[in-house]
Amino acid sequence: MKYGSLILEKKEYVYLKRILNISGYAEHHETQKCLMKLSEELKTAHIVDEEEMPFDVIRFNSLATVVFSNGTVKTVQVVVPMDKDLKQNKISVLTPLGSALLGYSKDDSILWDFPNGKQYLKIVEVKQKNTFSDVDLAI
Repeated sequence: MKYGSLILEKKEYVYLKRILNISGYAEHHETQKCLMKLSEELKTAHIVDEEEMPFDVIRFNSLATVVFSNGTVKTVQVVVPMDKDLKQNKISVLTPLGSALLGYSKDDSILWDFPNGKQYLKIVEVKQKNTFSDVDLAI
């Protein structure tokens, strides 16, 4: 891990904690496991102000290009749950892939337990869209 722990912007961290509490960790058991792992990682996350946020860290609205262990390459945008749109590759942070990526940075490799088993992911590119502070956050 490039920075030693997850890095989250302060407002995004607070929002994420709130939606994790509200979600009740989802109904699907495998999704629950992913969200519980994310919740555990949040305990050691490095929380920073907007100005200190590294540009290559995946946060809300980031576009991330990921290579899976089977060679599949996928570019997704990690979004708040209400903005998810699979047709546009916008995935909720409450999905297994969204929860796996948030807080990691370019060139990080992740071993994550997905519903179909453990997989390695390599983050090969991160681009920032509108940052979380640019977005209206209503729950």
